[in-house]
Amino acid sequence: MKFGLALKNFVGPGETPDIDGLYAYAERAEALGFESLWAWDHVILGVEPAFPILDAVGTLTAIAARTSRIKLGTGVLVLPLRNPTVAAKALGTLDVVSKGRLILGVAAGWYAREFDAVGVPFKRRGRLFERNLEILTRLWTEDRVTLQADELNLREAVMLPRPAQRPRPPILIGGYVDAVLKRVATHGDGWLTYFYTPESYRRSWDKIVRFAQEAGRDPKTLTGTNQLAIYVGRSREATEAPMRRWLETEWDVAAWSESTIEHAIRGSVDECVEQLRAHAESGVDRIILIPYRYEPDQVEQISQEILPRLAHAAATDADRGRR
Repeated sequence: MKFGLALKNFVGPGETPDIDGLYAYAERAEALGFESLWAWDHVILGVEPAFPILDAVGTLTAIAARTSRIKLGTGVLVLPLRNPTVAAKALGTLDVVSKGRLILGVAAGWYAREFDAVGVPFKRRGRLFERNLEILTRLWTEDRVTLQADELNLREAVMLPRPAQRPRPPILIGGYVDAVLKRVATHGDGWLTYFYTPESYRRSWDKIVRFAQEAGRDPKTLTGTNQLAIYVGRSREATEAPMRRWLETEWDVAAWSESTIEHAIRGSVDECVEQLRAHAESGVDRIILIPYRYEPDQVEQISQEILPRLAHAAATDADRGRR
């Protein structure tokens, strides 16, 4: 199982994103051996209070210049908000600048005010997502693209340079409802979800497997990623109230999904390891950890005390399985 870290390009009301802090966080994450870094995405978010957020692609491109190995993911990019041709160029540039480290997480979006501000019909976001995904992937993989869809008219369009990854960067599709899970199974390289318990993750993953089989696709070619908040402290009791306060004031869960703030990993090292082992047993391939308030000490504890214990437990379980 791979472990990534969420980036603090999205901050609470009254805060300002710290650019130097983001660079230091990213460089330290790479030094500690985390597999990936993930940027949040919105154009506008909230009124009173409003939540400051830096553009995901711009943030990751800047971090690409400060790092050399760690993968860079969008978690998730709201694809219908973007002109797909312009998005293909910006994201392809990020993959070139990073020398092939982009993981593209995309979703249809949920915030109607944001769509209105950009001039994109909110009720058509599912169809626009599929349209934009097709155009983006074709521009990355085909020599010339001729296609007319809505106001977009591509006439033997050639996009160079191609992304560094061949045939293209991996694409993870985010979302919760069955229509999205079917889209994962038929159009994506994997699923990216948010705040799911191990039980909820397993139920939805079983649906993805079934949809893939029905479409004649091997489910083993797909990967699953779950985003989880974590607070390592003295005990479950000591971490419960501050974690709940943080999640309730600065985070949101989709009412139509099984995402819940109750997913949160919190407690002592032993308690956090136990909770994360339950996620490992759900079959998830990658966990993106959101350290409590992005505190550097949390990142250090996760790296030095949590992840080695999980690796040891996985190795022990594998050894038992071979006997």
